[in-house]
Amino acid sequence: MNDTQAMIDNLLTPVRQFLHCDTPDAWIEEAKKPENLTALLVDHCNCELKASQTAMFLIRKYAVDAESGKALMAWAKPYEDFVYGLTRDMRQFHGKKNGLSADLTPKANCPYGEELIAKMVRLIKEEFHHFEQVLEIMDERGIPYSNLQAGRYAKGLMKVVRTHDPVTLVDKLIVGAYIEARSCERFAKLAPHLDSDLQKFYISLLRSEARHYQDYLQLAEQIAGGDISDRIQAIGAREAELINAPDTVFRFHSGVPATADALA
Repeated sequence: MNDTQAMIDNLLTPVRQFLHCDTPDAWIEEAKKPENLTALLVDHCNCELKASQTAMFLIRKYAVDAESGKALMAWAKPYEDFVYGLTRDMRQFHGKKNGLSADLTPKANCPYGEELIAKMVRLIKEEFHHFEQVLEIMDERGIPYSNLQAGRYAKGLMKVVRTHDPVTLVDKLIVGAYIEARSCERFAKLAPHLDSDLQKFYISLLRSEARHYQDYLQLAEQIAGGDISDRIQAIGAREAELINAPDTVFRFHSGVPATADALA
């Protein structure tokens, strides 16, 4: 076993123990088709932005004052303008140091504010960097960014989130943990089937994705202040259902392709 494989196995062991199922081989077969590369990369790019937006929302809603919230929104603006705007110019953020314009001030009555801010800001920085990396790969391959309708995965997970705080926050953090863990598992499982540059790129993401899921889970446990194993189990079961269910749309987190062969 070489050092790279040993690193992958070490990172993936707790991830696979956390997830309730592996990615089905049918999804891998679909993902490695050359005709699906554009959808794979565009959706991956969108996932990186959505991950940063979700983390920002949690900070703004629960952990910081209004001025800090404005600083977060300004940080995200170049990326959101690129995705949602009419003019897509990578120069507005790529190769620039796009960071927070000011320090974030925790809310006085938020006992977990500093921890939530620290973990989520680090995650946001990494997700923005990954967003830029995917765009650069697409640009090198002549794949333009285009709007792509989201799949059902994230919405399906949110349906099991309870609707009153503080348990809403706890559930959202657990959902975040599952999304990051699944991303990590898929990067590792898909990488051997891709060309050498994409393989190297996806392997390079494993360490941060594995840490992201652990950060989300640690925050959920800290904020709950008690046993959350029942919620981890319930949300994990739902995540596995979505991953194993037939899916008519191919996306990075989609389920089993709903083809005649897959459904036979």
